[in-house]
Amino acid sequence: MAAAAAAASTSMAATAVFASRFPVCSTTKATPVRCSATPYLPPRLSATSSSSSIKFAEPKRSSLLQVKASSSEESGAVDTSELLSDLKEKWDAVDNKSTVIIYGGGAIVAVWLSSIVVGAINSVPLLPKIMELVGLGYTGWFVYRYLLFKSSRKELAEDIEQLKKKIAGTE
Repeated sequence: MAAAAAAASTSMAATAVFASRFPVCSTTKATPVRCSATPYLPPRLSATSSSSSIKFAEPKRSSLLQVKASSSEESGAVDTSELLSDLKEKWDAVDNKSTVIIYGGGAIVAVWLSSIVVGAINSVPLLPKIMELVGLGYTGWFVYRYLLFKSSRKELAEDIEQLKKKIAGTE
């Protein structure tokens, strides 16, 4: 008996809560019968009625921040024929074309394999969050070790220059 009363009171509460979602019909002398679940919006003004005496005020806009976009001839256009001719000259200057092709293919395969590994890691529950924490910890350590103090920034710049020389083969 108590369960039936509880079910009845629950269904009445649900009816009371959802009653406002049902369409509402309204009639006035000026408008015909209107049944809608959405609020009433006044009709739009057409382009021909723009000459009427109704004028809408422009909304006030804050002039604190104004951005102006401009372009210049120097940085805008890239000459594709010049770019292609430069690439062709550099490709012709390469001695071991097969080595470059193999390295390029290997780089593409490495990117493809790394995307597969990242996808596999992402599918394991909780592991992506742990990896994010590891990355956040490493980033914090790197900032503290190399970027926080002026002497360590100089050390990082020197290390980068040595690496550039090593890669270029000038060392």
